[in-house]
Formats: sequence, C-alpha cells, structure tokens
Amino acid sequence: MPRPAWSSTLRLPKSTFPPRPPLPPDTRCNGDLYEWQSRERAAQKAPPFVVHDGPPYANGDLHIGHALNKILKDMICRVKVQQGRRVVYVPGWDCHGLPIEMKALEEQRKKNGFSAEGRQATDLNILSAIETRRVARSLATKMVKLQMKSFKEWGIMADWDNAWKTMDKGFELAQLEVFKEMVKKGLIFRRYRPVYWSPSSRTALAESELEYNDNHVSTAAYIKFPVTNLPDALAQKIGLEGAGQLFALIWTTTPWTLPANRAIAFNKDLEYSVLKMETGGMVLVAKTRLPEVARHCFSLSDEANVTTILGSELEGAEFVNVLRGHESVPQPFFHADFVSSGSGTGLVHCAPGHGKDDYDWCTPLDIPADSVVNELGCFSANALPDNPLTLEGRSVLDGGSQAVLDLLGDKVLATHYYTHKYPYDWRTKLPVLVRATEQWFADIGASQEKALSSLDQVKFIPEGGRVRLESFVRGRKEWCISRQRAWGVPIPALYGEDGKAVLTEESIAHIITKIKERGIDAWWADAADDSSWILPGLEGNYRRGKDTMDVWFDSGSSWTQTDQQADIYLEGTDQHRGWFQSSLLTYVSASDREGAPFKTLITHGFTLDQTGRKMSKSIGNAMAPSQIMDGSLLPPSTGKKGAGSPNLGADMLRLWVASSDYTRDVTIGHPILKSNQAALLKYRMIIKMLLGSMHQSARTAPITKLDQMALTQLEAVMAEVAAAFDNFEFYKGINAINRWINLDVSAFYVEAMKDRLYTGDGGGVLEEIFRGLLRMLTPVTPSLVDEAWAHLPDWMKAENPAHPFHLTLNEPLTARNPSAAKYIVNDLPWIMNARAAIQTAQEEARKDKNIGSSLESGVVLSLPMKARDVFERYSDELASIFVVSSARLNGEVEGAWKYTAQFDVFGGGKGIAWVVPANDHKCPRCWRYVSPVQDELCKRCHELVAA
Repeated sequence: MPRPAWSSTLRLPKSTFPPRPPLPPDTRCNGDLYEWQSRERAAQKAPPFVVHDGPPYANGDLHIGHALNKILKDMICRVKVQQGRRVVYVPGWDCHGLPIEMKALEEQRKKNGFSAEGRQATDLNILSAIETRRVARSLATKMVKLQMKSFKEWGIMADWDNAWKTMDKGFELAQLEVFKEMVKKGLIFRRYRPVYWSPSSRTALAESELEYNDNHVSTAAYIKFPVTNLPDALAQKIGLEGAGQLFALIWTTTPWTLPANRAIAFNKDLEYSVLKMETGGMVLVAKTRLPEVARHCFSLSDEANVTTILGSELEGAEFVNVLRGHESVPQPFFHADFVSSGSGTGLVHCAPGHGKDDYDWCTPLDIPADSVVNELGCFSANALPDNPLTLEGRSVLDGGSQAVLDLLGDKVLATHYYTHKYPYDWRTKLPVLVRATEQWFADIGASQEKALSSLDQVKFIPEGGRVRLESFVRGRKEWCISRQRAWGVPIPALYGEDGKAVLTEESIAHIITKIKERGIDAWWADAADDSSWILPGLEGNYRRGKDTMDVWFDSGSSWTQTDQQADIYLEGTDQHRGWFQSSLLTYVSASDREGAPFKTLITHGFTLDQTGRKMSKSIGNAMAPSQIMDGSLLPPSTGKKGAGSPNLGADMLRLWVASSDYTRDVTIGHPILKSNQAALLKYRMIIKMLLGSMHQSARTAPITKLDQMALTQLEAVMAEVAAAFDNFEFYKGINAINRWINLDVSAFYVEAMKDRLYTGDGGGVLEEIFRGLLRMLTPVTPSLVDEAWAHLPDWMKAENPAHPFHLTLNEPLTARNPSAAKYIVNDLPWIMNARAAIQTAQEEARKDKNIGSSLESGVVLSLPMKARDVFERYSDELASIFVVSSARLNGEVEGAWKYTAQFDVFGGGKGIAWVVPANDHKCPRCWRYVSPVQDELCKRCHELVAA
C-alpha cells in the first residue's frame, strides 16, 4: 500500500513577507511619526526632548559623514519616542559663507563663458554684491531641497515643515539681536591687528576656519641684522671696536615677512655666544643653539666663540633692517618669554604686522604694526620703500620669500627647506598668512569663565570631549568675526567720513527695524547716500559697512531657534573648535538663560575606509550613501552572473551606523558592509518565519517551560538593548540583538519548537518574540519594521493593533503578557550547558555516521545530587529542549553505541551527557523516533490527525 501523505496535516510557515526586499525597497520611515508623537505626547503632557541640529552646509552632495551624523540623531529621537518623550527635532541648514559664494560665482562665470582653468572663482569680480547674493541664495535653496530629499530617504523623522536656514529672514533678525546684545555688553570691538588672512578667499578667517597641513614646505633662512648700538659695557666686553661689525642672527620660515621687521626679541635668562665669522665680523647666537646653527651655517663654528653673555645684557641694544632703505632707523631688541632655547637662534625676528605674538609684545612698546601685504596676498608698495616696484604685486606665498632673500644678498647666511605644520584655509585648501587689518572682534576673554563653568553641568559622550572643548575655549581671547564677503549677515556698522565706526545698541536697533521693513538685501541694494539707514541724531555723512559676519557666528546663534535648553547637541569631533564652541560662546555672551545651550554633548569620529584612510574623492576611496543603500558596492550575493547584491535600502545604511562605535573614527568597507548585509537578511529570514508561524490558537495554548526559557531570554535581551540605546551605545544593542537572534531564537528556541509548531498544537511564544524583535529594531531599521507590520497575518490585522512605532518600551508585548517563572533565570545557564555538551557528543556520532538528524538519538544525563532537582523540573520537556527523541535522568546507558561529554553544573559539580541510539521507530509525520511500529504514526500524531 502507498504511504499516506502527512504533509497536508502539518502547520508549515506561510507568509507574504518576501525574503528579499522589494525593488526598489521600501523607503518608508513612517513620515507621520513626528507629527503623531508631537500631537499625542503633547496631549499626554509628556516632557519634551530637544535635539538641536548642527546645520549641514548647503553647498553640495551629502557624504557618508552626513549619514553617520543624521542617522545617529534619528535613532536617538526614535528611542526617546519609545520612552514616552515628546521629541523636538527641527532640522537646520548653514547657508551663508565663502564656499557657496565661490560656487555660485563659478557657475555664473561658466554661464558667462569664462574659463575656470587655473583660477579661483574669486579671481573675477563678475557680479555686484547684490547679484552675488541672489545667485548664492538660489544655489543654497536648491541644495537644501536636494539634501532634505536624501535625509528623508534615510528614514530621518523631523519637523521638516519648520526647518530653519541661516539665510531665513527670521533667523537673520534673531542673529542680529544676539549681536546687538553683545554690543550692549561691550563684547564687540574693532581693532587694527594681525589676523589669519586667506588670499584665496580674500577675507579674514577665524582659527576655527583653519586646517593644518603637516607637510607644508617652506624656505627657511638664517639672516644677519647689523647691530648699530650696544650698551657701552657690552661693547667693551666683546671687544667690538677691533673685531668689526656685530650681527644678530635670526632664523625664519617666512622670509617674506622680513620687510615688515620692526624688532628682535631675546630671552634675558638665556646665554648667548658671540662668534667670529670666516667672512669677517661677529654674530650673536644662543649658546644652546650653536650645534644646530653650525650645521647649516658652515662659516660658523663653536671654536670661533669670542665670549658668552647673558641675554639681559642686550637691554638697550639696537639694529637696523636694511630692507627699509632710506627709512631705516635703529630698531630695538626686547625681552620676550616666548623666545626659547629649543628652536631657531634664540633671537626672534618680530614683524608685528604679520605675527600675533609679535603684535602682542610690540604694541605695549609702541612699536608700529605695519602690513606689507595687500588683500590678494601680494607685496604692497611700502614693502620696499627705496624701490617699491621691485616687490610690489608679487605673491608673498608664491616666490615672495625668495625675492626677499635675493635682495638681502650677503645678509643671508644660509637657507634650507623646512617641512612643518602650516595653517590652510579649510575651504579653499590653500595656505593662509597673518596680516594686520582692521577687523571686528568678539571679546571671548570676558565670557570665558562663564562658558567654562557652564560646562560643569554638561554630560560629554565620550568624556574626552570635555577636555577638548575646554581647551579650545581657554585658548581663545578674541574671535575675529568680520569677513570681507558679500554672502552673509552684515555687521551693522556705519562709518563716518573720518573712517570711524558707529556701532551702538541704538544704531543696531534702528538698522534691524529697516531690515524688517526692506529685507536684508537692501543693506547692499539701497543707494549709498540713503540716509534712512542712519540713526536719527547722528550728524555728518555716513556709509554702510560691507563686512559680513563669520558663518560660525551664524550657526552659533542657532540656539535662538528653540526656546529651551537642548537635551542633545551631536556633531563630529571637529566641531569642538567650530559649532560647539561658537554656540557656547554666543549663548553665554548674549542669552539670559543659565548654563550651556546643551545638557549632553555627543561627538562622533571621522569616517575612514577599511584600511584606516580618511575618505576622499581624490584618492578614490569615497563611498556615497546611495551606493550603500542600493548594494552597488558589494558583489552579487547569489553568485549568478548578472545577479546584483540585495538592494537593502536605508536600513543597510542605518544598520552600519548603529553597528559602529561612533565615539572613535568609524571604518566602512566591503567586510563591514557584507557583515551588515548578512545581519539584515537574517532579520528578514527570522521575521518571515515568525510571520508565517504565528497562530491565533497559540494564545490559548499552555505556556511550557521551553516557552518560559524563551521569554526569559527575550526579557533579558530587551532590557540589555534598552539600556544600551538609552546610553546611546547603539552598537552594544545591535550586538545583543544579533547574539539573541543567532543563539537564543534560531539555534535554540525555534529549533526546539519546530516539532510542536509544525506537528503539534502550534503554541509557543512566537508572537511575543516577533513583537519584541520589532520593538528593538524600531529605532534602527524602521523600514524593515514597517514592512513587517504590513505583512501581519489576517487574524492579527483584524485586531487593529498599535504600530510598534507608537508603543513605549514598558507596554506589554501581547494581551496575555506571559512571564517566565523566576527560577528559570537561575536554571537556564545549566540547561544550556547540558545542551552544548549533548551537541558536542552528537557531532562525534555524526562523524562516525551513527546519526544524521539529532532526533535519531536519545540522551541520558548523569547528574550530581545537587543538580538533580534543577533538571527534574524539566524532565517532561527535556527531549524537546535538547531536540532528541528521548531524554532520561540518571538511568542506564544502553545501546549499540554511545558518546559522552561533560558539562558544568552549579556548585562546581560536573554532569555527564550520554548520547545513545533512539529506542523506537521514526514517526513518518513528526520524524521523532517514538513510534512503536515501523512506518506508523506515534501516539501524539495519531491523536492530532484523528481530531
């Protein structure tokens, strides 16, 4: 007789959920979630949780660093929604500044038919200020729309309708109010002093706008300055009358600054040597620097030492700068603490018009700070008074140093190339210089202590961020806030015919009123003689200034966009010197609120490729977020020709972020992406199995001890994940989820449940596991969760359950809300030890080809007395738990073969697991070896089929 087909009597998994995402994959992020939680949580009077956005710059395509930043913020927001908070997250954009202006000018230049080859966008003044602003605004508006589209595709939930931009009228007016308040407190001033100047950008820069090139190469030189006057006692000591001319030897890496030399600094506590030169005369050098100087200057040697003097003996000495020609006058030596014995010659050439330390030391001595460089970075006419055309117009950074050295002739003792750290314009990536100009400054020193004390109540993640931010704040006394560009918020200063500036609380208030009426572009568009901008009562003729504010002042004023202290500021570690600092400084300077603008400050590292290199288009290792989402960076997963890697959408990108320890630099490459891809596909596989295996009848089925074990494991992992997510340690939560899915769900519970699920009553706690899994994945892979929820079995859909996005963590998983017996927690480790030992013994049986399936075996456990009560509690379920056909405790070990393995039990004892042949025949329906007769159903299957 033919055997009956029992498959029709089985409950095999059935689900519409696809094992691979649809093409293109769903990009749903439940766009109404932000509106829902704002509305519902407000009605519940839930406390707000404010994430304040560090605005991305609206000048180009988004890169992988943007994804890391925005997705971290989104996951935090979603976690807080799960915790019952009302999230306030209003995204913003930084829209002013040089990069957008340059890009706008470049596009306009191309439209006009000019070639961009070899020239900066600023090389051609093709547009007026108002035209530049129009083109720049159009470009920024376009970029904001494109970037917003990408953010939404990444599943970022936010208050998109109320997003702010630094070029919005309301934002600009709020920024001007911040500026006015700082003027009122006397924190804004104008001064002629050296600042970082970018010839490529034609503007002053703040320190936060610099990046440093460690491999910059300069032409360094040793230069002799003729000493013209020495104190009598010193002249007599070194025997100057019979020895010829004395020279002060200096070393500089910026020979182009020598025309601006106005003094030489020494250290009064250093010893100096007077050396004879082979060419005649003597030179003065710090004694400790002799070996290094002699290595470059072959005309000097230690043996030529005439005498040694103390630095203090140089008080009153004078020298001349021969480059000044007919304007040469005796210039002073002076003591300065910054002169050390560790570099140079122990004598420092000072050009107060081109050095900040030089300026600070020279100004109290009434030494003038003259600049010899114009805004283009070229020598001006006063660089060489006797013959101005020799240097005038020549770039100081491109050949200027060599031109000066050529003019000095035999005053140059030696030159060499010197590789060192040098500041670059972080936008144009070209070298900057220091140049004295009139600029507007914010007084940081006055607010410094208040800023530092406000950080005492701030939580830093990682904690090292505290030291970093504090060091940047301590290191600044002044902030150069003026820029010589058109695309920005104007510094609302008026200038009289004498060049003096008018900047008062009243004048700014008047200008703000006019901007409200006419718009900010009117500052540039209105006629120069339009008197309506002038505060009534001011006598004389005034003009409006052309300087704009530093863009860090723009974005740093963004705390005005929220009426409360932010719970989170989160940006890259480079923002300690940028947005974090400018936000803090403007906040404590202009706000009446207490503390810092943030309660918690989180910083993430940079994104690196798998070899540890920083990502860059120029070296070809950059990865676009879209490439990670569409799978194009990975080889085909099927091995079939033309079969692409699964297109996993935003969840692929988000899982990479969640799996990374962002507190350090984050790597990304094929191995990491393949690992995340495998995890996502595993999530889909387990979700498909759960969706196809959940039965309504399970809700009334008894809860077994195996079910309670699964619940214990579920409760433990949910608590672990919740704690990790609450600490913003997402990678720890993802590791816990992956471990639980692979070991506890797939390898243990589902494997042990299959018999009951497919051939038995279909009970169990799969519904709780399904809901728990979705709840844990909700902050990380919202598209997957949303898609899974859309494929609920019909009987679950009919109940109209609340979406996982709308549930808090403390709400029950199901209506029955089963829980595990307390003793399960303590027993489970020993049960799992026994299971591992059984599997080890079964592997030996498989190697000998005594079994294939684990159901072909039975188990006998030999246990010490203390452990017997634990295992007795599970005696009726041990066969199911261990996925064998029979299980006995401390019985006889019989059979044609046997394999053994030991395992630990509590109290330090050892148990022994014996794997032996199954006693009975294989049931053709459930495949357990529990049927008394060959090819006949076991008792349980017979009863189920008959029913």
